Amino acid sequence: MKDAFGLPQSLLVLGGTSEIALATARRLITRRTRTVWLAGRPSPDLETAAGQLRARGAEVHTVAFDALDPDSHETVLGKVFAEGDVDMVLLAFGILGDQAHDERDPASAVRVAQTNYTGALSAGLVSARALQAQGHGSLVVLSSVAGERARRADFIYGSSKAGLDTFAQGLGDALHGTGVHVMVVRPGFVRSKMTSGLPEAPLATTPEAVATAIELGLRCRSETVWVPGSLRLLMAALRHLPRGVFRRLPVQ
Repeated sequence: MKDAFGLPQSLLVLGGTSEIALATARRLITRRTRTVWLAGRPSPDLETAAGQLRARGAEVHTVAFDALDPDSHETVLGKVFAEGDVDMVLLAFGILGDQAHDERDPASAVRVAQTNYTGALSAGLVSARALQAQGHGSLVVLSSVAGERARRADFIYGSSKAGLDTFAQGLGDALHGTGVHVMVVRPGFVRSKMTSGLPEAPLATTPEAVATAIELGLRCRSETVWVPGSLRLLMAALRHLPRGVFRRLPVQ
């Protein structure tokens, strides 16, 4: 069960090598979290991440999970929930893709969409049903400001995040009053391995800053968290700009 501050004692991470997810796990372990499941494709990186969290005092398990195999999600995640209540599920997997390449190779573009949206929809629904069955818990979904408005530079990735964001909002409405809390997290440009080599955008942030915002959001039972918070006003303005004006902005 969560503690008096709304922080989880048990955590399931979908996307167990995500830098944001691991920063969040580290932060929560220093608070109250004692049991962590890291779900992802089996790899040395997944085992290394598990070892690092164990060194911080948590009981950590790794789970073989593939976002691109939705037929397996119910079985794989069901085994985790069968071990006991899960206070928080952090849906953190996703790929950025290569916009220029993906425009020329539709199969690659589909893989971005299937990972970021279809796989997340499947895992999100399975997790939500399990949380609802136990009567409590939080589902935290890592979205992105890229889904707020299409940009020439990343509209394939952005469209997948737009779908994920809309799904998560609707799921939160569907679960309202059931004891299950859904929180959508919209970071801006995050300095991480995934964005290494890309030009840095204004208001860039870090995995640690996103983790801090997630903790605060859990304490406040927020439904939407922007990182940094100032992006909320910026995106509200950009969302309503005429397309002709938006195309001329350097954010493209």
